[in-house]
Amino acid sequence: MTSLATTPEDYIAQLPPDRKVAIIKLHNVILKHMPQGLESGMAYGMLAYFVPKSIYPSGYHCKPFPPLPFINVASQKNCIVIYHSGLYPKEELYDWFVSEYPKHCKYKLDMGKSCIRFKKTDDIPYVLIAQLLGKMSIKEWITIYESTLNLKK
Repeated sequence: MTSLATTPEDYIAQLPPDRKVAIIKLHNVILKHMPQGLESGMAYGMLAYFVPKSIYPSGYHCKPFPPLPFINVASQKNCIVIYHSGLYPKEELYDWFVSEYPKHCKYKLDMGKSCIRFKKTDDIPYVLIAQLLGKMSIKEWITIYESTLNLKK
């Protein structure tokens, strides 16, 4: 479910009531705890929190015109999804998250490479998401991102 909304406010306004409360809470947690310097907006039809071009002019390698993504949030057909770009390439961050998750949620972790899916909106671990956001700076994310690009060459 890709949205055509152009602002976070429009995106949130278009959500069904059962998702709106959870997305607003996630959006606010991310805005409060995201690394200093990130900006928020829309990208790829979902809420986006990214490294602005003023900090990282090269942008995202697939399409250099958008800024470098850090974390995204989407309301999908059957779940709410958080995409954290740093979880996949930084193994110790991934391991930390996987080990902490059961302390915050009663349901099994449903996770892909960098996506975390929440089928039950009442079991989103907002405190854990806030902690996750404090585990990586913009500078560290850029370094990790660039090192993954070098590996692919």
